[in-house]
Amino acid sequence: MIVQGTYTLPLPPDRVFAALTDPAVLQQAIPGCEKLEKTADDEYNAHLKIGIAAVKGSYVGSVRLSDKHPPDRFTMHLEGKGAVGFVNGTARIELKEEGRNTQLHYNADVQVGGLIAAVGSRMIEAAAKKLAGDFFQAFSEALPQTE
Repeated sequence: MIVQGTYTLPLPPDRVFAALTDPAVLQQAIPGCEKLEKTADDEYNAHLKIGIAAVKGSYVGSVRLSDKHPPDRFTMHLEGKGAVGFVNGTARIELKEEGRNTQLHYNADVQVGGLIAAVGSRMIEAAAKKLAGDFFQAFSEALPQTE
């Protein structure tokens, strides 16, 4: 499943890039994130509690950043497993200066399996878009704390 979107954020690209690669900011912004800890350069372990429709659960996973070109772009690789299934994905994040703001564009390829896949692709896609929206809303609110 492909999920993509564009958001405008109220800081220049270098500040947005720094915040997007800061585990403390990400933990505040990721919906259901209970813990995000650095395990190596550009690698993190994550503990999440999220749900789609009636399928709710806890996930343990990893996040790895690659292809970093500050402040313009990077790629995020995600893997998560839980009792209700798994989620794997790769997201390409691109940042472009737009006046005093940054336009962020993401393009993610996500695969889900297990009970969570039984919910149906339309509901999963809608939930993925809602989670992305929730993330960027919380991320926007967390940005002033990174100054």
